[in-house]
Amino acid sequence: MIKQIISYNTNGIRAAINKGFNKWIKETSPDILCIQETKIQSGQIDQVIYEKLGYNDYWYSAKKKGYSGTAILTKDKPGLLLSGMQIEKYDIEGRLIRADYNDITLLCAYIPSGTMGGIRQAFKMEFLKDFHKYIDNLKKTNPNIIISGDFNICHKPVDINHPEKHKKSSGFLPEEREWMDNFLKSGFIDTFREFNKESEQYSWWSYRANARAKNLGWRIDYNMISESLRTRLKGAGILNSVNSSDHCPVYVEIDF
Repeated sequence: MIKQIISYNTNGIRAAINKGFNKWIKETSPDILCIQETKIQSGQIDQVIYEKLGYNDYWYSAKKKGYSGTAILTKDKPGLLLSGMQIEKYDIEGRLIRADYNDITLLCAYIPSGTMGGIRQAFKMEFLKDFHKYIDNLKKTNPNIIISGDFNICHKPVDINHPEKHKKSSGFLPEEREWMDNFLKSGFIDTFREFNKESEQYSWWSYRANARAKNLGWRIDYNMISESLRTRLKGAGILNSVNSSDHCPVYVEIDF
């Protein structure tokens, strides 16, 4: 059975709800929705609406209020659900949820931003190193992996507007792009680029300078799959008309 997985950084789910997020879920009805940057604590939104739409919903909040956080909404209940990488300095920020479905392991991931520079950029690079180790260990027992989330990295010049202007910008730094090179070479597929090689295909736009209207964006949201799932990949794309966040949803279709 082919299932659609959508990844969406909502930049605060309460703000997104006020901009039509719940209506969009009802109309789109993905099989699985991976959400990043929920920015909520338990009890701050009415979760019953998602249950009424047929979803099992799992939320992993940061300890810090109004910050980070991930969630998975899924029509099929996973056989196993785990939160975090079991590394406290990352897990207190609520950055990873794992859901296992038969022979497929799905990860909803929110990789840190380094845009504040200094300490947070160093934290991001540490996270990337430890995340890759976590995935390498997971692959030993669970080879069929889907990673849906905000990676906060543009991989190639085609993934960012005016790349010549962003060579020193977090999210397009040489060391971040090298990490992405190595991660893909370790056995992963950037599903969107299997179907679309064109430029000006973005998933995030700054709220400044009318960037979205001018399509001055970055492609930092991905659905990555392990090479072992290549023959089960049926589609992937960007839903750039959805605008309840500064990001837009990105989807992948997989034969489960």
